[in-house]
Amino acid sequence: MQTNNRIAPIQAKERFVILDALRGFALLGICLANFPEFSLYTFQPAEVTAAMPSAAIDRVVRFIQYLFIDGKFYTIFSILFGIGFSIIIANAERKGANGFKIFYRRMSVLALIGFLHLMLLWSGDILLLYAIAGMLLPLFRRLSDRMLLAVSALFIFVPVLIEWSTGMARISLSAWASDLQWHYCAKYGITEENFGVWLRDARSYAGVFQFLIQGAFERMWEFLEGHRLLKVMGLFLLGFYIGRNRIYAGLACHRKEIGRTGTISLLVGLPLSVVYAWDSVSGHPFGDTVASLLYAVSVVPMGISYMAGMAWLFMKYETSGMWRYIAAPGRMALTNYIGQSLIGILLFYGIGFGWGASVGLGTTELIACGVFVVELLCSLAWLRYFRYGPLEWIWRMLTYGEYLKIKKEI
Repeated sequence: MQTNNRIAPIQAKERFVILDALRGFALLGICLANFPEFSLYTFQPAEVTAAMPSAAIDRVVRFIQYLFIDGKFYTIFSILFGIGFSIIIANAERKGANGFKIFYRRMSVLALIGFLHLMLLWSGDILLLYAIAGMLLPLFRRLSDRMLLAVSALFIFVPVLIEWSTGMARISLSAWASDLQWHYCAKYGITEENFGVWLRDARSYAGVFQFLIQGAFERMWEFLEGHRLLKVMGLFLLGFYIGRNRIYAGLACHRKEIGRTGTISLLVGLPLSVVYAWDSVSGHPFGDTVASLLYAVSVVPMGISYMAGMAWLFMKYETSGMWRYIAAPGRMALTNYIGQSLIGILLFYGIGFGWGASVGLGTTELIACGVFVVELLCSLAWLRYFRYGPLEWIWRMLTYGEYLKIKKEI
């Protein structure tokens, strides 16, 4: 009997609802985290935000954002990426084929999508970093489970040591990126005075593109300053551990482990997240090293507690129809992530409705919730007739090098 070694995309019947639901939940959090930048609220000087009619409410919302949102959902997305890597490799090994060739092609396409997103739509792109970090994942696939967890923790906490050592030495690993950013700002006339309204006042895409060029270097600075590659690798490896042990596929068998992990993560993460939020809104009074430590011990545990909580709810209410709604945007995560950028541009930039720099943080977050609801409804409607989201379809075809049917046979 001839074995079919063909590697194909994961089919609908092979998908796990809990993973799609977690992606959908993460998309909501990412929308809430990113829209303050799309609305340009993040770029406004303190005196401008203090003069807004919603200033008192916005201060409360900002604290809540650091407490429950900041970093938590990117943590979930990163862990899910590691789980996805384990599924790709397991699928390839099961069919006796070389999954790494497919994986690297998949990462290359994702890097291209991320680069185009970064340069053409939004400077806050995370996909390019995910693709670069993802290419390093196969180096760790032979580690034992214990070593995977140890190396994961190492990557998450090493930034604290780097922050301390560079602070003591009074050196900056990211200054060159900041210098390049302000070089291009000077070239295009972007100043500290007009930085927060440049995109609102842009009347053509050419003006938006000028801001995106300097923004690309600002994003490099953020990644270097925040040691984001190391943190992402740590979370990827944690996800790979979960995926390799197929915890998502047998939640009931891991009920006690999930409950214990979720409880401990919440008991650790929640009080420390309160401290992290206070430290963030206060401008890091104890210095960057303490801020980095607080990030590691609060944000990551809280993200894990969210995932454990979702898993517990899924086990308890598995037959509920709500999971179909939560999972729908998660099945089209790439399309919806890029879609959030397009909607943000339409709503807040001068080439769209031009709402930027005029709405408070609380209003911004309400708009973000509305955007997610629209994406959820659109995802449900789309998946009724199609197998993949439009960008997922393109990504899969470029990855597997073949035409894939997108329309369902109804």
